[in-house]
Amino acid sequence: MMIRDTKDRIEAQNAGLAGSVFEDVNLSTARFENVNLSGAVFNNINMADVKLTNLNIRGMTIEGILVEDLFAAYEAQK
Repeated sequence: MMIRDTKDRIEAQNAGLAGSVFEDVNLSTARFENVNLSGAVFNNINMADVKLTNLNIRGMTIEGILVEDLFAAYEAQK
């Protein structure tokens, strides 16, 4: 399915979107709940004011650094 140049709200529930490509897409104020993003790649992303809660971050990296290590370093600095 190809969606182009739409301003309509899209609601996907119980949807298999594995392998999907989102390019030049505005997802500001979008809500993601109970979503599996394992293996996903995010490149050139603006995440200003994003809130992440109740996460499984095992193996997650930011700029090649394990997020678990970042949290450990933060805790050690306290």
